Amino acid sequence: MSAFRDRYGASPLHLLLVLASFALTLYAGVRLLRGDTVGVLIWFVGAALIHDLLLLPAYSVTDRTARRLCRPRPGRPVPKDGGSGAPPPDTASVRHGLSVNYLRVPAFLSGLLLLVWWPLILRRVPHYTAVTGLPADVFLGRWLLITAGLFAVSALCLLLRMRRSGRSVQPE
Repeated sequence: MSAFRDRYGASPLHLLLVLASFALTLYAGVRLLRGDTVGVLIWFVGAALIHDLLLLPAYSVTDRTARRLCRPRPGRPVPKDGGSGAPPPDTASVRHGLSVNYLRVPAFLSGLLLLVWWPLILRRVPHYTAVTGLPADVFLGRWLLITAGLFAVSALCLLLRMRRSGRSVQPE
């Protein structure tokens, strides 16, 4: 077992799980490409191009802007541990780099919900009410409420972290 771990770098269970995931991916790919192979390949290449040429630059600029907004301002005390309980980092920008995560996480979850439910949120499913008997006009409001709730919980967590780290700051 030790020789296997030394050669492979992980346990045999890891190798088994990786091989199983490759088998599942191969199975899904064969099933997916069985129907309209050219259409699926065009969709896949188009999705990769849209992601790389449009979405990646857009969320990179957004993240850079968020990091710039979350950096420490002159005259504010900087917590020694960044409020995380971790060993003290070297620079103030690294210490306050954690606070941008309080924007990233709810934005990511909100975007993921929008990605999964966008046809219903944007009312792009014409026969939804007829088929399900449920109203189709509630999804946008619910998504907005969930998004607001995610950001509110994240802001509360940030405030609690700032309050807790503010108590541990010793005046110099």
